[in-house]
This record gives sequence, C-alpha cells and structure tokens, in this order.
Amino acid sequence: MEIPTLRTERLLLRPFRAADFDSYAAMNGSVEVMRYIRDTEDRAAAFRSFCAVIGHWTARGYGMWALEETARGAFLGTAGLVRWEGRPAVEIGYALAPAAWGKGYATEAVREALRWAREVVGARGLTAVIHPDNAPSIKVAERLGATRSGALAVKDQSLLVYSFADSMADPSAT
Repeated sequence: MEIPTLRTERLLLRPFRAADFDSYAAMNGSVEVMRYIRDTEDRAAAFRSFCAVIGHWTARGYGMWALEETARGAFLGTAGLVRWEGRPAVEIGYALAPAAWGKGYATEAVREALRWAREVVGARGLTAVIHPDNAPSIKVAERLGATRSGALAVKDQSLLVYSFADSMADPSAT
C-alpha cells in the first residue's frame, strides 16, 4: 500500500522511514511524552511499536504518519488514525517530542488528519481517547470541534472519549 504524504503550512505528514527510528525510540522512551499514553518503551519495545505503526496502514488502509517540520526537516512526532482491535471507533491520535510542544503542531496535524479521514477514507464518528489529566490534548480536541462523549476503560484506567463532528464548518480555523 502506498502511504500518502500530506502537507500543511508547516508540516509534512509522511510515511515513516528507517531513519526515523532513533527519534521515535527516544520519544517513546520519554516519561514526559508517554505519561498519558502508555508505559515508556525501551529500544526493543519501541521497534515493535514502530513496526506496528507502519503495519497498521496495511491492515486498515490508514494509520499514523511521521510528523516532519518542513522548515528544518526535523522529526517532531506522530499523528494520524488508528483502529485498535476491540475499540469501538477510528481514533485520532498523536504524540510529539517535547521540543515541539506548545507550538500548535498537534492542532495543525490533527486538523489535516481529520480532513483526510473524512474526504479520502470516508470515516465518520472519529474519536480521540484522552487521559483525563492531559489538558493540552483535551484543548486540541475541543479546538477542532470535538466534544466529550463518554469514557473508556483501558488497562484499569478510565480515559475520556471525545467525538468529532462528522464535518467541520471551517477546517482552517484554529
């Protein structure tokens, strides 16, 4: 399957490359980054999740992209769509390295992933599953029109489910 590359004003959402692995492993090994996502990963576990992220495209026809800042060519993190086995809906997800936090990259990437999901995949009922203490991610979801729609228990942890409207009135709005 050919994974598309999407462009925004400042970002490329592109297929992962082997050269991304060191940055990906560092990000997934960071307590700061993984605090609200899952346990940190050593290099071996990060390699397995790296392969799973890439393989999701083949299994589902969509997945996570590597985020690259176009101005510097820097790997910033991941963003895209997942549908994990046993979950009720397609989820929008992202993770950014700390150096990329607070710059609007998550909102920009998620906005483009939502557009692609709706226009190309035809996805409806998109959700974001967010730890209740992750205020920045809640703000990103709400900024893009998501509203809290429930909760989901994952590994003895109660997470919030935010649902995105099936259309966005102004996809360029912040």
